[in-house]
Formats: sequence, structure tokens, C-alpha cells
Amino acid sequence: MRSESKTPAEYLQSLPEDRKKAVNQLRKVVSKNLPKGFKEVMAYGMLGYVVPHSLYPNGYHCDPKQPLPFMNIASQKNFIAVYHMGMYADKKTLDWFTKEYAKLKKSKLDMGKSCLRFKKTEDIPFDLIGELCTKISPEKWIEMYEKAFKK
Repeated sequence: MRSESKTPAEYLQSLPEDRKKAVNQLRKVVSKNLPKGFKEVMAYGMLGYVVPHSLYPNGYHCDPKQPLPFMNIASQKNFIAVYHMGMYADKKTLDWFTKEYAKLKKSKLDMGKSCLRFKKTEDIPFDLIGELCTKISPEKWIEMYEKAFKK
């Protein structure tokens, strides 16, 4: 469900009541824990956290006018999603997260390459996602991105 919202606040207001609290809590956890330098924006119809052009003028290789994406939060049709490109690019971060998740939750982790899907808001491991946010700085993400993704 791609949102046409122009600002994060507008996006949050547009959410169904049953999703507002969880998405807002995720936003607070991410904002509190992401290292300095990332910027919150609306990106691809979701809350986005990017490396701004002021830190990485080259931007995203698919569209250099766009800042370098790192993380997103979205209320999709059947779930709340957290997209974290660091887990896609770095096996060590992925392995750490999946191991820690298994310690916290009995349910199987519903995950794609960079997407964590939570059908029930009570299954969202807010503290673990907060800790995940601390693992990669903007500078480290630029280094990883250039090594893994830039052609």
C-alpha cells in the first residue's frame, strides 16, 4: 500500500487506528537509535531513513536524485514492514538479528531479503529493532553500499 503522504506526520495520520500506535512506536525507536547522520523522509510511499546528499552527494545509483536509502517502515495491507538494507548487505548483521529474534520470540521470523513482516503488532520486537538500528552508521552504510551495490 503505497502512501501519497508528503510528510512522516501526514503518513502517520493516514494509518488505520489499529496500526498507528505500532508504526508510531517503531518510528520513535528508529529515530532514537539510528546513528547521527541518517535523515527521516517519505520515500517510496513509506517512512524512510536515508543518507542525505549532504553526506553522500552521489545518491542512490538507481536514481542519483534520490538520497541513499537505508531503512523504511510501512503499513502494508496485511502486515507492518520494517525494511533494513543493512541486513541484506551484511550477513553478520542478518545472522545477529535472526539469532536474537529467535531468543525473544517463539514465532518464526517472517522475512524477505531486507524486509521484516509483522502480521500482529504484538510480535514486533521494538527493543531488538532499536538495537539493530545502532549497528550501522551512515559512513559504514556508504562503505557497504559502494562495495556491494554500486556498479
